[in-house]
Amino acid sequence: MKLFITTALLALPISAQAQSLQSMEAATNLGSILASEQKCGLGYDQGAIGKWIEENTDPSDMGFASSLNMMTQGAGYNLQGMSESATTAHCSSVKRTAKHYGFIE
Repeated sequence: MKLFITTALLALPISAQAQSLQSMEAATNLGSILASEQKCGLGYDQGAIGKWIEENTDPSDMGFASSLNMMTQGAGYNLQGMSESATTAHCSSVKRTAKHYGFIE
């Protein structure tokens, strides 16, 4: 998968590569936070999620939604195999970030 993404990015102009990497990073990071909602016993403010997307993604990026979906599903799968200690550490980090962006109080 990494080889495919790298190869695809090499075919893009430099400015598009930066946008694609930024978009993929945003989808990966938000996907991890969203996938953690239930596992970490959180309930997110839906308006805050929408606000984050408005402020952190390019409205012309038609691929963001599908990337976010893929990354959220992948993160959810990874969460299933976490040990109790890994889950505690992960959820502590997620709660901090979710609070920072107003997803939770």
